[in-house]
Amino acid sequence: SPPLLRLFPGRLSAFPLFLLALLLGFASLLWLQLSCSGEGPAPGGQHRGVPRQPCPPPAPLQPPEEEPSWGPHRLALLVPFRERFEELLAFVPYMHRFLSKKRIRHRIFILNQVDHFRFNRASLINVGFLESGNDTDYIAMHDVDLLPLNEHLDYSFPEAGPFHVASPELHPLYHYKTYVGGILLLTKQHYELCNGMSNRFWGWGREDDEFYRRIKGAGLQVRRPSGITTGYETFQHLHDPAWRKRDQKRIAAQKQEQFKVDREGGLNNVRYRIESRTDLSVAGAPCTVLNILLDCDTNETPWCTFG
Repeated sequence: SPPLLRLFPGRLSAFPLFLLALLLGFASLLWLQLSCSGEGPAPGGQHRGVPRQPCPPPAPLQPPEEEPSWGPHRLALLVPFRERFEELLAFVPYMHRFLSKKRIRHRIFILNQVDHFRFNRASLINVGFLESGNDTDYIAMHDVDLLPLNEHLDYSFPEAGPFHVASPELHPLYHYKTYVGGILLLTKQHYELCNGMSNRFWGWGREDDEFYRRIKGAGLQVRRPSGITTGYETFQHLHDPAWRKRDQKRIAAQKQEQFKVDREGGLNNVRYRIESRTDLSVAGAPCTVLNILLDCDTNETPWCTFG
């Protein structure tokens, strides 16, 4: 008899063998779920915030163009990016599946900064907006290290005004009232009304605080989720500051500028060049990678370099 059957005394009928196979199959599926992205602790004692190995995603949902239940709008998911490939591999298939289940037509744009200047999240979002095409009519500024876990979060067309998905009541790290970072939805019309974001913020932080002032100056009201009961467990934050430190350097001139409102710059004066544009599939999920070369006027913002 086969070696596995020798573990059991006497003869086994077909029914116990069927139950045994069923239990083994269930155990295998449970182990796979706990050892990759999803519920359960990270395997191998990984620190919280370090992305787990992504599960093989189900077949992507593709909306038939004539399917009215998907609605008339299309979202441009704008993801500022530099060098966080392990987060990107988890982000793209997860967000494609999340938005498809909610019947949100969408395109994912990875805005990859490939120049030698400091990271500029706001300028990358401006570039993504300009390059996102006429087939999208609203945008999501979306951090690559923030995954929505609550399926009731709203990513639909924000006709009434900017909609802050990662609100201070839900974001795992930032809880001040004027925070609009992480995940923010706007119609393209409203983003143009704000003249986009300021291009003066090189390095990490402050650009979203300045954008909050632009939103208010444009006469728009920020809306936020209601009825979400998952609190600070609403999102999975993939970023681990212990092994991926953010560029928080501030020179004296930058410290003086960081709390001012940039009343002149934005969409109208972002300087860039697209080095390449590539359509990719990550675990079956489509995305477009824009390799972006930003330009910097060192007379205006000398803090764009580390010199």
